[in-house]
Amino acid sequence: MMGLDTGQIAVVALTAVSAGCVAYALIYPYLSGDIRGEKRRKAAAKPTARRVVAGDRGVDALARRKQVGDSLKELESRQKERAKLTLETRIAQAGLDWSPRRFYVISAVAAVVLALTFLAASGNKYMALFGLIIGAAGLPKWLLGFLRKRRIKRFLEAFPDAMDVIVRGIKSGLPLGDCLRIIAAEGREPVKSEFRLICETQTLGMPIGEACGRLYERIPVPEANFFGIVILIQQKAGGNLSEAVGNLSRVLRERKKMKGKVDAMSMEAKASAGIIASLPFVVGILVYLSSPHYIELLWLKQIGIVVMLASGLWMLLGVLVMRKMINFDM
Repeated sequence: MMGLDTGQIAVVALTAVSAGCVAYALIYPYLSGDIRGEKRRKAAAKPTARRVVAGDRGVDALARRKQVGDSLKELESRQKERAKLTLETRIAQAGLDWSPRRFYVISAVAAVVLALTFLAASGNKYMALFGLIIGAAGLPKWLLGFLRKRRIKRFLEAFPDAMDVIVRGIKSGLPLGDCLRIIAAEGREPVKSEFRLICETQTLGMPIGEACGRLYERIPVPEANFFGIVILIQQKAGGNLSEAVGNLSRVLRERKKMKGKVDAMSMEAKASAGIIASLPFVVGILVYLSSPHYIELLWLKQIGIVVMLASGLWMLLGVLVMRKMINFDM
């Protein structure tokens, strides 16, 4: 009886242990989370391609930003090198085809002519020396500055239209080189000659981005610099060129409108400055015409000459201050 009970107990125990092992084997994955982990792995494996594409896009964006940053650093270093203008560069910016030797010859001739004119008019050798200095240093520099400002003004008036030609040409399927050649053939001066030079430089083997970047050397304005940066970055990093140039065209037109508003608002101050600066000369001429002996003391007496020099110095200082106050960089 006792042995039978022990055998039954052993069978029951073995059956219970076997059932427990089977149940443990079937239920353990659910308890341990293996099933849920497998489901998560399967779910995560489905959008793998999407994540790879997104990762590739992120890498492309980083690479493009790096290329843009490198291009901007390269342009900045070039502009620092171009900060010192040579005589050849100044002559080119004025739109002249003179050589430095020809410029010096013209300066010498102008100096001699002015010196002889002042000597014949006053009979004073100091006045002749003054005319010689003006003719040698002042007049040629003023001429280059005047021609340069006039040429830059004409360039800025025609440059937005050239950008519109590029935008319409690219949208219609033309390559950038053909758009530049259209401007070089049908544009207005000096945009026409500048883009013709870009096309000729490109024909000699220079990349179109670098050729457009050199436009800033001949036309030192932010608009030309913007154009060179846009083309250079597009050539290196890619992108929608028509959209970039279109945005540039809108920026140029807005800058032109803003410059017109600034000029209109500062015109009153400029007129006041002109009247104040010319008033001493006008009064002096009128007094000389009415009472010449009264005003002759200013240049006949030593104290009068000192007063005139001091007054001229203070007047020049006032004119420079007014000029600084009413001129705005755009």
